Amino acid sequence: MSDTRRRVKVYTLNEDRQWDDRGTGHVSSTFVERLKGISLLVRAESDGSLLLESKISPNTAYQKQQDTLIVWSEAENYDLALSFQEKAGCDEIWEKICQVQGKDPALEITQDPIDESEEERFEEMPETSHLVELPPCELARLEEIADLVTSVLSSPIRREKLALALMSEGYMKKLLQLFQVCEDLDNREGLHHLYEIVRGVLFLNKAALFEVMFSDDCIMDVVGCLEYDPALVQPKRHREFLTKTAKFKEVIPITDSELRQKIHQTYRVQYIQDIILPTPSVFEENFLSTLTSFIFFNKVEIVSMLQEDEKFLTEVFAQLTDEATEDGKRRELVNFFKEFCAFSQTLQPQNRDAFFKTLANLGILPALEIVMGMDDLQVRAAATDIFSYLVEFSPSMVREFVMQEPQQTDDDVLLINVVIKQMICDSDPELGGAVQLMGLLRTLIDPENMLTPTNKTEKTEFLSFFYKYCMQVLTAPLLANTVDEKKSKEGSTKINPVCPDNFQTAQLLALILELLTFCVEHHTYHIKTYIMNKDLLRRILVLMNSKHTFLALCALRFMRRIIGQKDEYYNRYIIKGNLFEPVINTLLDNGTRYNLLNSAIIELFEFIKVEDVKSLIAHIIDNYYKALESIEYVQTFKGLKGRYEQEKDRQTLRLNRSQSNLRSVLNAIRYRRDARTLDEDEEMWFHEDEDDDEGEAVEKSRPEEEFPESYGKYMEAKKVKESDDKENFPKQTPTGSFKFTFSHSAGAANGANASPNGSPANKKPHLPATPVTAMVGLVDYPDDEDEEEEDEEQSPRKRPRLGS
Repeated sequence: MSDTRRRVKVYTLNEDRQWDDRGTGHVSSTFVERLKGISLLVRAESDGSLLLESKISPNTAYQKQQDTLIVWSEAENYDLALSFQEKAGCDEIWEKICQVQGKDPALEITQDPIDESEEERFEEMPETSHLVELPPCELARLEEIADLVTSVLSSPIRREKLALALMSEGYMKKLLQLFQVCEDLDNREGLHHLYEIVRGVLFLNKAALFEVMFSDDCIMDVVGCLEYDPALVQPKRHREFLTKTAKFKEVIPITDSELRQKIHQTYRVQYIQDIILPTPSVFEENFLSTLTSFIFFNKVEIVSMLQEDEKFLTEVFAQLTDEATEDGKRRELVNFFKEFCAFSQTLQPQNRDAFFKTLANLGILPALEIVMGMDDLQVRAAATDIFSYLVEFSPSMVREFVMQEPQQTDDDVLLINVVIKQMICDSDPELGGAVQLMGLLRTLIDPENMLTPTNKTEKTEFLSFFYKYCMQVLTAPLLANTVDEKKSKEGSTKINPVCPDNFQTAQLLALILELLTFCVEHHTYHIKTYIMNKDLLRRILVLMNSKHTFLALCALRFMRRIIGQKDEYYNRYIIKGNLFEPVINTLLDNGTRYNLLNSAIIELFEFIKVEDVKSLIAHIIDNYYKALESIEYVQTFKGLKGRYEQEKDRQTLRLNRSQSNLRSVLNAIRYRRDARTLDEDEEMWFHEDEDDDEGEAVEKSRPEEEFPESYGKYMEAKKVKESDDKENFPKQTPTGSFKFTFSHSAGAANGANASPNGSPANKKPHLPATPVTAMVGLVDYPDDEDEEEEDEEQSPRKRPRLGS
């Protein structure tokens, strides 16, 4: 039992019949107790996790392809492949599989799965029929051979037996020699039979046969056989195209003969699959899965061989960036890199990362900066495709490169500015290239893919760079096409005559607006500052007058996205500039037409109503309601008016409450002052020898009547305090308001003209009137005090009650 580990890549075949990489690891064959048998185990080289655990079943058909591949199926629609780094490792695991199944390791396939019906038929066959007996390879027997090949396609077992028979004694090569004879004799019937034979052999789906048929000696004869489709009146000329029209161009001479042969083979096999063979039916789609795998692994091998040849790639880059290189040569170099990057998509993720890092180290981005600025449309288109591969692979790598550029170059030749200018100057009437470039720009400025753990400040740094160096280039066409004319005498503003009546310009501005709308949603701070500084929204709303409805809708969508942020800075900017005016004018000009423009504008106001954006509602009702109140087919504007009225009522109620609270506060101040005065009076009552607080002289009584005299002083001070209270109570004026008089002495209570702090006594604050629930005496006459004193002197002194 062998437990040697070998480095492999694990692939699975997806529903689209494409191979998906599952990771790289090391394979071993060992006994697994849980599966009760020898199994193939692959553990990831990165973390040791289990990538594959597959028991070697005696009934599973394993195929060995191209010396480094082992392919098999574990379920009806679950195909697996191991791609070995070394041939020795593949041979060792293949021997182990064959040992478990009791097969000869010299074979390249063990067996096919057998269902019950096939197994029964197989048991009924005599033992002598283990191999299909092929007729002699002669012209007269071609029809018989064609019938045999066609008949076995429905049976997996018979397909396998036929494949083994065809591989023995060089039968395929003999058949292809007959093709040359038939063509020399112009034997159309024989050529039609050969077409059926070769097509059927391809559908056998056997890699060993493909190795023979696609070799340099045989592949052109295979293509020749497939030219003579019986359904066609005249044969196709595929060989003529492959040998004369399709030219193999070596931008840099390839010295490795094996690499040259692999490139030729892959191109021709791809041509057979895509051009020559008819599209397989639902029942035949699995027949060519091995052909797809053959092409896939060929491409992987080509990319790996080119990537390992550092001298070759270095020379390619040197010529690409050399100013002396001819335009035709540079075009070929760029097209080579385009195909190279396309082939790289077949690599597994780890190898693809290494591939693009190699290109980055060799200087692919500076080279693209040069070729994307050239006049040659083909070169620019190919460079754009390469740039898209790089952005898709690693936006951070591209951003890191462009942020280093301002230190070395002028703003005009920055890579992103070159991309923007190419987008603006796209000569395609449909702007196909501009749409592609706009998508790449959006990927680069999308904050969602800037959250890399290695660079925490990437988002801030790149957005600051973009708005400093690139945003003015992006918005230049927009600002140039939306210049307001000077206001006419009537005060109206007309659209600039150069505003985009041209369809291509309108399309370009729509693309720019789409990108700016994306910025509003994702670049909160930077785009807000730019809009405010450039008064950008006002310029964009000029496009509401465009005859191209799609452009007016783009401008409206930009404003809608701004309002959707519910940012008061934006709201104040819109209010200050009266920026609803062009939108409302467009709504009124649209009249009663029920179209997308009408619905979009109504939705804008509906959003403001539903979200209850108070500042915008007040602005709209105060300035535009007279123009909008006649629109009754929707309740949006009446709803806005209702919201406006509700807010006014709430503000009035809030004002009344605040005034009521103010009166309560003032009353509380008065009561607190009365309490303090009372405390002073009580203290004065206990200190008989102190003078009155107001400085008034009090006649002393006889010493023997100390208690009654103290009582008299207390009563006199109480009357003074009561007169103060009456003066301090708010007095109602003829107008219905209350005025407050603050007095701190008996003189003030008796009408003195000055207050203790020197301010005029008649300066009184006014508050709105409130209902009075009880009548209160508001005037206190000084004569009343004299009368009370006389009454006291006449009445006999009484001892106060202890309980009082």
